[in-house]
Amino acid sequence: MIARLLLQNTILTVAMGALLFASAGTLHWASAWVFLITAALLGPLCGWWLYRLDPALLAERLRPVIQREQPPADKAFIIAFIAAILAWLIAMGLDRRHLASDMPLALQAVGFVLYLACMLFTMWVFRENSFAAPVVKLQAERAQRVISTGPYAHVRHPMYSGMILFFAGVPLMLGSWWGLAMAPLLLVLLAVRIRIEERTLIAGLPGYADYAARVRYRLLPGAW
Repeated sequence: MIARLLLQNTILTVAMGALLFASAGTLHWASAWVFLITAALLGPLCGWWLYRLDPALLAERLRPVIQREQPPADKAFIIAFIAAILAWLIAMGLDRRHLASDMPLALQAVGFVLYLACMLFTMWVFRENSFAAPVVKLQAERAQRVISTGPYAHVRHPMYSGMILFFAGVPLMLGSWWGLAMAPLLLVLLAVRIRIEERTLIAGLPGYADYAARVRYRLLPGAW
């Protein structure tokens, strides 16, 4: 399992680097190197931590993002979301190519902190929820149940709440106003995904409808 984790993390990091540097037209992009090196280090470290804490969840997280058990709507979402992420990375590379953004170094440092905060918050989510699969599905074989502790006591989809930090942190870290401007589109896609997930959970997971009635907010406390 660890070998598969290392392979997947390496492929993902190399793919992100290829898109960023190819669209930027240069390897002389210090903030991109910081982002990629950090991702290359944190991926295995967090994966090893999850392996020690909850190997069944790690195994689930390493499964393909298109699975037989998924609703068709979620399969369509995955394709659209991957396309949006690719466009987002390319846009940030093009931003660097044209030197279109002049972002202060202090804001880039804030982006780095937000990226780290996203990773820590995600680890908290994993600690609370052993059923945090990368796809929408019911996990009857793992005796899936409603989770209402930790961040789930405040919002119903804290994993996506953490993604807000990612979508803000990465473009700030890379010094790209273009990437930051595209972040709302990615959040809209996550809102669509939340709708798909909630329909599945309300229909098939005992107790989820009552949980949704108790915890009003899906993504941000006091907002939505």
